[in-house]
Amino acid sequence: MVLLAAFTALTLSLAPPAPDGTSKAADLRAAGPALGAPARMSKPPNRSRLVVRIPDAAPAIALPTIEGPADARRPLVVIDAGHGGHDPGAYNETLDIREKDLTLAIAQAIRDELLKTGRIRVALTRSDDRFLILQERYSIASKLGAGLFISIHADAAEDSDARGATVYTLSDVASDREAARLAARENRTDVINGVDLSGASTAVSSILIDLMRRETMEASTRFADILHREGVRHFRFRSPYHRQASLVVLKAADTPSVLLETGYVSNDDEAGWMATRDGRLQLAKGVAAAVSVYFARQSVQR
Repeated sequence: MVLLAAFTALTLSLAPPAPDGTSKAADLRAAGPALGAPARMSKPPNRSRLVVRIPDAAPAIALPTIEGPADARRPLVVIDAGHGGHDPGAYNETLDIREKDLTLAIAQAIRDELLKTGRIRVALTRSDDRFLILQERYSIASKLGAGLFISIHADAAEDSDARGATVYTLSDVASDREAARLAARENRTDVINGVDLSGASTAVSSILIDLMRRETMEASTRFADILHREGVRHFRFRSPYHRQASLVVLKAADTPSVLLETGYVSNDDEAGWMATRDGRLQLAKGVAAAVSVYFARQSVQR
């Protein structure tokens, strides 16, 4: 859409401040003739052409298919494969492994393990190599009424020996410098798409955080603990295994949410392991076991 506007140039003069320096006056004068001046006395106004290009509204994102039991009363978990499309995420040049490919394969493996239980419904935010902004990812969980949102990622560090999984939950203040570093890196994803949407939504996100029910944040922490307890039987965790950061993708006000860094793409051994079928299976088994325990406890408490 293109908005055209023609306008007469105006001059803006500011009167000098009063001697005591306490007041200023703005005098806006038209550059053309005074209103009502005879046509024969008027001069062609100094007109300029302003073109404002307004981008077309983005189409509404299509909600993904929910897989699993047809019973809508069954718990629903939304698995988010981080990055995608033109955003590759972390990259291991030696092994030619991209984070976006790992996260999708791991998310699909987790889905398959959960569906095997026959008790849990599952939806993926993306099932192919596409880009989604962060707000779209957690909005999918909210719109579907998910009981749990898990965003899958794989970290990178300057220290090539760094390895192990980490679970992140939402907090206004990062729990440590590493958590702050990760939040800065992951929240920059939207800038890659050409528009810094994360900054534009800061006010809205802050309101959502302020209004978020205490039990939602507590539920996220409970799941993080369960994920470590069940997952450690299948894959390695860093210490501390649970960190907190202001991650945009976790800002669904009504859905317990965690971001799981499954390991380090920058570590050749760990990246290679995550890229194998067995590596993905072990990650999936750990996450699926945690999800099953979490929802089972919820049903008992009701």
